Amino acid sequence: MPRFLFILITGVLFMGVFSTSGESVSANELKNKDRQQTLTIAHRGASGYAPENTMAAFEKSVDMKAEMFELDVQMSKDGELVVIHDTTVDRTTNGSGQVKDFTYEELRQLDAGSWFSEEFAGEKIPTLGEVLDAYKGRSGILIELKSPSLYPGIEQKVAAALVARNMHKPENDKIIVQSFDHESMKTFHSILPSMPVGVLLGYSEEGVSNEQLANFSSYAEYFNPNKAMITGDLVNRIHEFGMKTHPYTVRDQESANFLLSVGVDGIITDFPDYVDPHKG
Repeated sequence: MPRFLFILITGVLFMGVFSTSGESVSANELKNKDRQQTLTIAHRGASGYAPENTMAAFEKSVDMKAEMFELDVQMSKDGELVVIHDTTVDRTTNGSGQVKDFTYEELRQLDAGSWFSEEFAGEKIPTLGEVLDAYKGRSGILIELKSPSLYPGIEQKVAAALVARNMHKPENDKIIVQSFDHESMKTFHSILPSMPVGVLLGYSEEGVSNEQLANFSSYAEYFNPNKAMITGDLVNRIHEFGMKTHPYTVRDQESANFLLSVGVDGIITDFPDYVDPHKG
């Protein structure tokens, strides 16, 4: 073989190997970049490790380096914004009855930690204001308005709490307000159009239509469905309508892996380390 032809063939082979290697590196870099962009959102705080919706759970979320934590807001009998999931206090405290029938001081007397573990005995039901003050600048917060139809005016009260702390114009969507009650989110959007809003949806066998997504996108920046609804196609459609998606609630590693693989924007989970092992 002539020397010049040998050199030419060798060069072509070398460039092919280099090109293939370069493509592989780029693909890995892209995958890692996408994974880094998937937010870890600690559900009711790191509720797999501490009693849900308590300061202990929110602190654990920060300790585990979750980018955000989610919490639930309701109102006491005397109009205080309180952080608790159920509309009754029975499951997560030593009390019994409807949240709306207790004054703030009565709710503060309840033990919201012992049900989870004696290690957390004496944990209190926090107010939204307490949480905002403690974690402003330390963590993103996903605020869910829980059963807002029970609490007329709750949208205005939450908006006022955010405005009072200059948290109504958050950078990079550090504060998001969401609810299963879509009319409530329309109301909140009308009060504070600068705030990112999320629409929650329970599992539906019918899925979600493009017409629904178009409607949601008219007032919401996020469509956050039950994780069982998520497919690669749905994620793409959500993105096509200019929204992001943070599905809920991951309690196993397999679900976290699947959601990461289809490119969701955030994962709401009881266990932050399921989304990223470095958050353990």
